[in-house]
Amino acid sequence: MKTFTAIAAFAAAVCATPTPTQPLEARASSSSLTPITVKGNAFFQGSNRFYMRGVDWQPGGSSKLVDPLADKTTCTRDIAKFKTLGLNTVRIYTVDNTANHDECMQELVDAGIYLVLDVNTPLYSINRATPSPSYNSVYLQNIFATIDAFAKYDNVLAFFSGNEVINDDTTTPAAPYVKAVTRDMRQYLGSRGYRQIPVGYSAADVDSNRLEMARYMNCGSDDERSDFFAFNDYSWCDPSSFTTSGWDQKVKNFTGYGLPLFLSEYGCNINTRKFEEVKSLYSKEMSAVYSGGLVYEYSEEGSKYGLVTIAGGKVTDLPDFAMLQKAFAGTSNPTGDGGYNATGGASSCPPKSSTWNVADDSLPAIPEAAAAMMKNGAGKPVGLEGKGSQNAGGTSTGTAKPGSGSVTAVSSGTSTAKSSASSLQGDMDVRPMIVSGIILACSFFGAALI
Repeated sequence: MKTFTAIAAFAAAVCATPTPTQPLEARASSSSLTPITVKGNAFFQGSNRFYMRGVDWQPGGSSKLVDPLADKTTCTRDIAKFKTLGLNTVRIYTVDNTANHDECMQELVDAGIYLVLDVNTPLYSINRATPSPSYNSVYLQNIFATIDAFAKYDNVLAFFSGNEVINDDTTTPAAPYVKAVTRDMRQYLGSRGYRQIPVGYSAADVDSNRLEMARYMNCGSDDERSDFFAFNDYSWCDPSSFTTSGWDQKVKNFTGYGLPLFLSEYGCNINTRKFEEVKSLYSKEMSAVYSGGLVYEYSEEGSKYGLVTIAGGKVTDLPDFAMLQKAFAGTSNPTGDGGYNATGGASSCPPKSSTWNVADDSLPAIPEAAAAMMKNGAGKPVGLEGKGSQNAGGTSTGTAKPGSGSVTAVSSGTSTAKSSASSLQGDMDVRPMIVSGIILACSFFGAALI
């Protein structure tokens, strides 16, 4: 907000100008994309159904953490390749929340590309083996700071609250903590007055509890439910088909599911990858349930999933790059709305079983210090070199009441992440009223001089 001195200076300038002026009009921004919204079980770009056509993008992999959005040379180089592939979405697993991302986010906008972002880092995440102590205020402070860093960008499509935290039957007791983090992130977005960027979870494709996890993330009170559900799926291995891969059964099992569903990773590499699954994924066989997906992965990081190799800053296409490019180019999105479930709706919570060790939908209450951040903000981010949060203290001290994660008041404070005017909701800007008052006063002042 402008200072009183600046307003006074503006008043002096207005009053010193005797000739009438035209009212100022808000200029349309050419630097943003239409934010993606959720309607029923689908994503929409304005009034049009949106299907993700993307890749997972993390040069250096998990062994050499690099934030591709913090280096203009890296993002310019790779975005050119994304345009060649015809992408509209990329996923990044780790970012440095202390870095400036304006230039690279703008380059993504210019290329028509949205971002799906994981908020966790190796040092700040939920421990699947001992989730309770890792769900603490230090951990939440860092992921809230990441939200602060990215909420201003209209092309942030979604945030992931976690990735494959539950990876077998024995780790299902971690599910309430994953769901609590999702709840907390949604509440933070609302409490800080940000755009309601969709928040959800990227699950492992565990046959024994995949459906249970999806139902669990969509059951309970509205504040506890996710905005979407995603999972990593490597069950289609070329040569295959809609039925051979078992994708037909997954569509059947998820029919009627109330949240948008997409593949956060796909692209089995057991045989030569021709990405034959693309034709099914973007067909009416699947569009009533699925909203596209993200191919794993852009750069080769030692696991033979890469579309390109990167060495000495130079990118070299691998055979999979041309295969994916051909698959995307030869496959159109379904026409119309794809037969989506317009009403959406909550699921029933899955019962406890031998493969799902969660008794009910009781969630841990947000730690007290983290709850205060809803009003005061997260504060200073720690980036990729922090001390970590696994046993940092400030844990939950009880069970949350249903509805406790609802947004009851929007902060009136000013956040540095609110710099994008097209991203703001909530607080009323009083500056136009101040200016109007000044102009009115000047009119009387001018009349008195005539």
